[in-house]
Order: sequence, then C-alpha cells, then structure tokens
Amino acid sequence: MREVVVTGGGTGIGYAIAGAFAALGDRVTITGRREPVLREAAAKLNAAAAGPEVSCAAFNAASPVAVREALGSLPERVDVLVNNAGGNTNIDRRQSGELMDVAEAWWANLNANLMSAVLVTTALAPRLAEGGRVVSIGSIAARGTGSGSYGAAKAALESWTADLAAELGPRGITANVVSPGLVLDTEFFRGRLTEEGIRARVENTRNGRPGSPADVAETVVFLASPGAGHLTGQVLHVNGGAYLGR
Repeated sequence: MREVVVTGGGTGIGYAIAGAFAALGDRVTITGRREPVLREAAAKLNAAAAGPEVSCAAFNAASPVAVREALGSLPERVDVLVNNAGGNTNIDRRQSGELMDVAEAWWANLNANLMSAVLVTTALAPRLAEGGRVVSIGSIAARGTGSGSYGAAKAALESWTADLAAELGPRGITANVVSPGLVLDTEFFRGRLTEEGIRARVENTRNGRPGSPADVAETVVFLASPGAGHLTGQVLHVNGGAYLGR
C-alpha cells in the first residue's frame, strides 16, 4: 500500500488527485492551510473510497516553521508526494506601482507556488521511498502566456524540478511537473472568470473544451505508476493543445 501526500488537497485539482489515489486503495494525507476545509474534504473522500482512511494535516506549506512542525502529522514513509498547493495570489491583491507593493506581490506568488513545493519536498526527501514519485503542479502561465509573477513562479518550479530529478534520480525517484491550462471547477479564479474569458481560452485549445480536475488527476496517477519509471525531469502539458510542448 502506497503512502501519498497531496498538498493543497482540500479543493479543486488537489481534491481530485487525492480522490484518484484513494480510489486505487492508497493511503492519502491531504494538507492545506484551512483545517475546516481539509476535514470536510477528508470526510467526503472517506465516504467515497473503500480503501484506507484519508487523513489531513493543516499547515502553511510556504512557512519553514510550519512545515517543520507538521512533520509529526505526515507519514514516516512517502511513496508519492504531490506538490499542488499554490495559486495566483495577485487575484486577491491590490495592484500598485509602489516598489514595496511590487516586491510583496512577487514574494507572495513565489512563496505560494515555488517555496511551498521546495520546503515540503526538502522536508520529506529523507522519507521518500526508493522508487518514489514527486509530482508538482505547474501552469501554462509558465510558458509565456502572461500572469506576471505567477507565471514566473511556475517557470521557476519547472527549473527546480529539473535539479530535483537529478538529485533524487540515484534513489530511483522521479520528479516531474504536470502543467494544466484552463481548468474549471476550482477556486483558482475566485469566481471572477467570465463566460467570455472561458470562451477565449477554449478557442486556443485543439479539442474545444476546458480541462477538468480529473484530467490533471489522471495524469498525476500515471506519473506515479510503475510505467512512468523512466520519465523524470519533464513537464507534461495538460491543456487540450492550447500550448504545444514541441
């Protein structure tokens, strides 16, 4: 039985990923900052899955102190780590040209999307099982589609993952990025995405539809499978062809 940790597992893509592993009979631990949300998500996942109980651990993945203190709530052995915590922090931030505002905006996105993955992975690296898997959730925004500091943070996540793959490779552990395009049924846009915005993004795809959390979850499950053992240091684009990784 595998031990799976999913950061940001209380809603959206993270919740779908946790559910996909739980359905396979894996023991899953979901993490996030909002304990009530995590507890509700764990209860729903447990009601749907016939396997081991899904547990939760509430902490801020971007805080080194919080990550260290949370280690006692995380599995002693980790077979799959999914770094899903993050999001575009600019959506809820007042835009300003003041240097301190600019700096804080960039720090916020780097902390949420890069440092959360770096800190949790570094803390759990000694616990990763031989042949384990690390999968981080990136974004199409890393490939020059805009989004400023958010896109830059996700691009940095890709670069860090390349180094991580080399670091963990001798232990048979793979490290990859799954990079979604537009995915509906998440909290990402905070309810601010218009029908026009959805239509414009869908028009950029080759298959004429937005993505779903399940699309991303199934790709993560594949990367965690034995069949993906020789796939590491890569970025898998899950966007219906809106960005062509060629």
